Amino acid sequence: MQPRNMSMSGVVDLAAVKAAGEARQKAEQARAQAAEQGGPAAVSAASLVIDVEEAGFERDVIQRSAEVPVVIDFWAEWCEPCKQLSPLLERLAVDYNGRFVLAKIDVDANQMLMQQFGIQGIPAVFAVVAGQALPLFQGAAPEAQIRQTLDQLIQVGEERFGLTGIAVDPDAAPPAGDEAPAAAPAGPYDALLEAAVQALDANDFGGAIQAYKNVLVDDPGNEEAKLGLAQAELLSRVQKLDPQQVRKDAAEKPTDVPTQLAAADLDLVGGHVEDAFGRLVETVQRTASDDREAARVHLLHLFEVIGSEDPRVTAARSALARVLF
Repeated sequence: MQPRNMSMSGVVDLAAVKAAGEARQKAEQARAQAAEQGGPAAVSAASLVIDVEEAGFERDVIQRSAEVPVVIDFWAEWCEPCKQLSPLLERLAVDYNGRFVLAKIDVDANQMLMQQFGIQGIPAVFAVVAGQALPLFQGAAPEAQIRQTLDQLIQVGEERFGLTGIAVDPDAAPPAGDEAPAAAPAGPYDALLEAAVQALDANDFGGAIQAYKNVLVDDPGNEEAKLGLAQAELLSRVQKLDPQQVRKDAAEKPTDVPTQLAAADLDLVGGHVEDAFGRLVETVQRTASDDREAARVHLLHLFEVIGSEDPRVTAARSALARVLF
């Protein structure tokens, strides 16, 4: 099943259901609740490294990333570089003592997750922080370089999302069994949101769009539905495009607004967020009247796909304001 809050096309850069402010607020609430209960419950060192499958991805990675950065190690038994990298990442997870959790995903057993992240080769290492995914590196790397990357990841988690890690008790026993925690009470729109996710899994973008719109009719402020709708509409627009032809036309016709809009969509789906935003800001600057308004509105729609608190959106908003005013 397609994990909510993640890209629906294998493009990790679209994973932004939770804005930074919301994620920070949830983290603060979790810490406050833990403090009321006598402090955060410590986990065992063994709990810092987990095997994750598609069925438990949302629980084990997406939900957990609201508390602590989750580093994902995509590996396979036949992969020789994986046999060097995976033990190193496991040791670092223990060394960092709860500053991040390592999720190990066997690509042979979890092909859908491999496709959703757009994995081209392994080992491949990603991270999910407050529901947002980002690539870290591919292939085996020196320990010093990996530590530097992890330090940067932890800093982002702390500064942007207020994630300070989880407490570790070296004497705690590993959790018994793999029993999942009790499910949260179903929300009033869970069935519709699940239908939208299933439609996206089947590449039925029209069905997903309608399901998200059905939620927004009754709950216009539903963040999951708003982001899901923006992503589904984007994927629907690009599914019939010829990327090579669109990029050729965009290079030859810098003032042709429909062509630039299509190229910006391809940029975003390809993970080139700044390029998509920059292209449309330049289009706004080059054009006037209805063409200019069309480019401006399209750029605002792409902001919704990424999330208003993302620094790339903030920078693009400032650039847009400069060319408009």
